[in-house]
Amino acid sequence: MPTAYRNGNVSAMCPDCRAVAVFDHRSFQGEYGTVLVDRPHFFSGRSYSRYVYVLMRCGGCGRGGLAQVHDDGRQVDGTLGEFFPVSVEHARLPDAVPAGVVNESRESELCAAHGAYRAASALMRSVLEKALKDSGYVSGQLYHKIEAAAKDAIITDSRRQRAQDEIKSLGNDILHDEWMTVTEQDFELSHRYAQRILEDLYDDRPRIVARLQALGRLAVTTPGGSPSAS
Repeated sequence: MPTAYRNGNVSAMCPDCRAVAVFDHRSFQGEYGTVLVDRPHFFSGRSYSRYVYVLMRCGGCGRGGLAQVHDDGRQVDGTLGEFFPVSVEHARLPDAVPAGVVNESRESELCAAHGAYRAASALMRSVLEKALKDSGYVSGQLYHKIEAAAKDAIITDSRRQRAQDEIKSLGNDILHDEWMTVTEQDFELSHRYAQRILEDLYDDRPRIVARLQALGRLAVTTPGGSPSAS
C-alpha cells in the first residue's frame, strides 16, 4: 500500500507494527511539533509557497515519524513529500527460501521504498538467478536457467515468459545498457513475478527437491546428509 496523506496525517507501513498504520500529527494535547520553511518552490509539477516538517506518532505502537508537507499556508491541504520511517511492504515468501535470497529480496524492497527502482529491479534479477542456482540450474546465463526450469516443468510457460520479460530483461538493461528510467510500475512487475517464482520453487520444497533430484539437477543425499553414489 502506498504512503498516503489525509487530513494532516500519514497512512504508511510502520516498521514496528509490521502493518499499515496511521501516523497522527497531534494528540489530545495539541500538535507534536512543526518546522516551517517559507520558500516558494515547485514540487510534483506545481508551485507551493512553503514546506513544513511535521512530527508524527504511530497510532498503533507510538513510533515517531517525520513528514515533509508542501503547502500554501494550510498544512492539512498540502501534498506529502518525504516521509520517515520509510514505508516497506514485504512480499510473502515461503519459509524454505534460503536466507541469502530472502535478504536480497528485502534489500530490493528497501531500495524501492526509497524510490531507487533501478537498484531494486537489478536486485530482483539477482534474486531470481540465486533461487534457480539453489535449485540446480547452474549452467549458462540467466536466460538458459529460466528456459531449463520451464522445460523441466518446474515453472510454467507463463512464468517463464514473465521471468524473461519482466525480471531478466529489465535487470540486463539496467546492468548493461545506457541509462533508462525505471518506474515504480516496472519494479512492481519484477517484484510480483519474482515472488510467484519463489513460491513455485519453495512453497512445497520437499516435492520440488525430489523432482529436481529425479531430473539430475540436485544430488540425492543419503540419510547422513552426504551425496549418494548413484
